[in-house]
Amino acid sequence: MAASTFDVVITGGRYFDGTGGPSAIRHIGIKDGRIAAVSETPLLYDGTPKVIDAAGHWITPGFLDTHTHYDAEMIVAPSLSESVRHGVTTVLVGSCSLSMICSEAEDASDIFTRVETVPREKVLPILQQQKTWNTPKQWVEFVQKQPLGPNLISFLGHSDLRVGTMGLLDSTDRKVKPTETQMQKMEATLTEAMEAGFLGLSTMCLKWDKIDGDRAWSKSLPSTYARWSELRRLNKILRKYRRVHQGAPNAANPLQIFEYLIETLGWIRKPLKTTLIALIDLKGNKTVRPMAQISSRLVNWLGGAFRWQLLPTPFTVYADGIDVVFFEEFGAGEMALDLRTQVERNSLLQNEDYRRQFRKFYGQKLSPRVWQRDFGDAIILECPDANLVGKNFDEVARTRKVHVVDLFLDLVVQFGQQLRWYTTVGNHKREVIRELVQDKNTLITFSDAGAHIRNMAFYNLPLRFLKLIKETIDEGKPIMSMEHAVWRLTGEQADWLGIDAGKIRVGDRADLVVLNPDALNQNLEQVTWGEMENFGLQRLVNRNPGVVKHVLINGKIAVEDEGVRPELGKEMGYGQFLPART
Repeated sequence: MAASTFDVVITGGRYFDGTGGPSAIRHIGIKDGRIAAVSETPLLYDGTPKVIDAAGHWITPGFLDTHTHYDAEMIVAPSLSESVRHGVTTVLVGSCSLSMICSEAEDASDIFTRVETVPREKVLPILQQQKTWNTPKQWVEFVQKQPLGPNLISFLGHSDLRVGTMGLLDSTDRKVKPTETQMQKMEATLTEAMEAGFLGLSTMCLKWDKIDGDRAWSKSLPSTYARWSELRRLNKILRKYRRVHQGAPNAANPLQIFEYLIETLGWIRKPLKTTLIALIDLKGNKTVRPMAQISSRLVNWLGGAFRWQLLPTPFTVYADGIDVVFFEEFGAGEMALDLRTQVERNSLLQNEDYRRQFRKFYGQKLSPRVWQRDFGDAIILECPDANLVGKNFDEVARTRKVHVVDLFLDLVVQFGQQLRWYTTVGNHKREVIRELVQDKNTLITFSDAGAHIRNMAFYNLPLRFLKLIKETIDEGKPIMSMEHAVWRLTGEQADWLGIDAGKIRVGDRADLVVLNPDALNQNLEQVTWGEMENFGLQRLVNRNPGVVKHVLINGKIAVEDEGVRPELGKEMGYGQFLPART
């Protein structure tokens, strides 16, 4: 080819096209945001504005993060750089029944902020100042004017849809069913979303996700109040458009997954693409994982179209005092979290009748649960009493000769949120994770990026997965090829969701990553604090020096020599709203 044919040339890297096909050393030419050439021989690049030497590196499609909560952040910080720096070029919002489309500003804030632990005082003003849309079509028009960093795809959230139709109070009242007029309005709104390119609908049945604000404080999310007759009517629209239902069963009722599985079956109807949160090997309930895997295999064998969401890394949870969502799963924890002020909580936590109830729940090891209810498996990370740091609660309790529950509650009363601790609730066995990621009934996702500011969102989830697979290859016991692993993060998810992404063949949009595979050997689970752009907050993040060297989105350089370009999120031309394929 003639000189100056390309805008960017990437030379001599190991090229993965995102289809799962063989990788090879290739030279890539990019022009006008598209892959213009993939060549075995070096390309002529005299006069090319940017040449990237990828020798010893991998060239992969940009990763898809198909479970995030960037709904508020993308309004004021559209670079979403915390994901882009790890090679993510497409993110999905509207998960867990939570979008910010149909409901008014205060309603949208209140159903989002407590669940996703993003401060209400930050989110509400953003929505009050900038929310000018109330329909899916209007939201897409807004997004198309945003200087997005990564590409954006979206579900319509069922809680958002119910509140926008019924109002916050009626949508969180078990006695109130939507009228036929309201039901028809929900159907019309969902149809509009499908026409506008939304991927589908997200719902929620998990009772411990609670509402913020003064009007419906501590009620469960609106989606949890819906009857299955309502969901079936909405699913009929998803079937018509061949779109996706994302759901979350009630953790206290594992059998509820069968309601979702019945809906996904085809038989006399079209199969309904369904993805559920989440396949986890829980410490506290060893029956959940095998039951989940067996049920998904069976339903797909019978003609369903089902995928579990799978986090391919230990599920470690960080907490400040008693503020952690899994305490919502038992009555005593729920009672404390329902109280808003430290004074109210301290009064409750010191009450002996309350402590007796907490100890009772703590001791019920066989009841349905996510948390293993073992303070001996919880490490104190920060505390004004430096002598406690690095110890687990059980060690301290034995030293002080008190029950571990009393020790924990005493420390919460004494130190409040200055008592910071963590525990791993699942995916704790390396060999089990390796088995899980081979399950074809899963999607490698569930990062929760954009949420849980002081807890943990797994922004570098794709890198953790690649490291896991690379380790098995380096050990001489590969569980899959690296080509297959890249496909699982890119082409597989794009094809299953029905979007134009995840591949970098000639003619495809140039969303790609150049990374150093040798740098994957570092500890990718190490956490640090990073600035949350335009929020004035610090959040818990990962930093992995040396891994992701360059990221291109729509052919434009978003990350260069490991640094996020300053124009990302400020200039148009990077990410786009990607509609579902019709």
